[in-house]
Amino acid sequence: MSLAVVFSRARHGLDAPLVTVEVHISNGLPAFQLVGLPETSVKESRDRVRSAMVNSGFAFPDRKITVNLAPADLPKEGGRFDLPIALGIIVASGQLAEKSLLGCEFCGELALSGEIRPIVGEIPVAIACRDAGREVVLPMLNAQQAQQVPKVVVHGAEHLLQVHSFLLAQQALPAIPALPAKVVTSQPDLADVKGQAHAKRVLEIAAAGEHNLLMLGPAGTGKSMLAQRLPGIMPPLTEQEALATAAIYSIAGLQRNLTDWQQRPFRSPHHTSSAVALVGGGSVPRPGEISLSHHGILFLDELPEFPRKVLDVLREPLETGVVHISRAARQAEFPAQFQLVAALNPSPTGHHQDGRATPEQVMRYLNRLSGPFIDRIELQIEVPLLPKGMLSQHTQEESSASVRERVLAARQLQLARQGKANARLSGSEIADFCPLQQADARFLEDTIHRFKLSARTYHKIIKVARSIADLQQQNQINRAHLMEALSYRALERLISYLKN
Repeated sequence: MSLAVVFSRARHGLDAPLVTVEVHISNGLPAFQLVGLPETSVKESRDRVRSAMVNSGFAFPDRKITVNLAPADLPKEGGRFDLPIALGIIVASGQLAEKSLLGCEFCGELALSGEIRPIVGEIPVAIACRDAGREVVLPMLNAQQAQQVPKVVVHGAEHLLQVHSFLLAQQALPAIPALPAKVVTSQPDLADVKGQAHAKRVLEIAAAGEHNLLMLGPAGTGKSMLAQRLPGIMPPLTEQEALATAAIYSIAGLQRNLTDWQQRPFRSPHHTSSAVALVGGGSVPRPGEISLSHHGILFLDELPEFPRKVLDVLREPLETGVVHISRAARQAEFPAQFQLVAALNPSPTGHHQDGRATPEQVMRYLNRLSGPFIDRIELQIEVPLLPKGMLSQHTQEESSASVRERVLAARQLQLARQGKANARLSGSEIADFCPLQQADARFLEDTIHRFKLSARTYHKIIKVARSIADLQQQNQINRAHLMEALSYRALERLISYLKN
């Protein structure tokens, strides 16, 4: 028959909308016309498909070929439509029966030799095919990653001829390498950090409730070491969280390690990163560092060295857990439920009250951070220099494994009570799951007004106090929990001290 229909998938944010590849071969002068809002990379598929078919031994029709990528108003980009276009031409020219395509979707870029090259975004494609009840044929490298999606039949192919033989039921496609056994790779241990018991306590609270954390202290006190050890005391990703994270890495053209893909991502962009690098963007919207940190940690070292405008773009995602990217031609929404961990020195010289920086210089340095941005960080602590003799002592520090046990117990309480971490509670949920005794509520409100803190800070202190109570396996938040949560506002106290 002269008409063939092949199913494929486009890329639109985290979605993989269905694209119907319609191929019609008619009489007329030889031509190859591609319609349906294709971008330049898709239009170039005409030459790739022709060479791939010829070099694979297929007859390329000497007639007028029209390929329509429907729906016409959906932008298409990349070489992912090469394989379905080639199959459509093979079917429309009578070299393959159309019924062999039923129940399958195809994505893949073709080399001129007919080999099938990887595409970007295989995880969303596999999820969409599963929801549509179809099997999917992908390049072999993509098929290995797509195996992570449960309840979907994935086939991996390395050459156009393999797909042709498979559709003719002559030969099975090559077996996809089995997923490696899930292992937990060794991570930096908290026992490596000498002293800093106060900072370790706050790190444990941050891990228990997924709270944002800011560490203020002189250079070399262990702020970066502490941040790098946070993933090791946090609960592993659930299967659903790991799949969501893998989908983001997939559309970014990155790959998660299949052996420890339940490990929480840890991203540490340099302070020269732009706002687009952090949030995402581009003519074809791509996820940025905050989305790549979804369900994980975004560590910003030397925080004041980041441009203020760059940091302020994080304010909305910190509250909502999503980022909206709008361009003239395209819009996209990416999840960004990350845990921010930041580190900074107390002055431009690296030390506080060392005589080398005046209060005015320190204020100028700290004013690079906007008040609304700092207001969104629940835990703000000072990491001081170690006392004399601490480094040479051979004391046994608590390991990450023992801290993780307490964190897991606290997190299980939260999931059983409210189904999410404490930091993700909304205003109405705080009233339901974090009730305060009347005297404690008045105490907290009086303290907030005395120090001129915001209503957002009021709610964040309650959520931190809830995490402290959970670590102690206590159902009721009491005054001691609130006072400890209030003590973790070091940067605000320093700024207030310098102003006075």
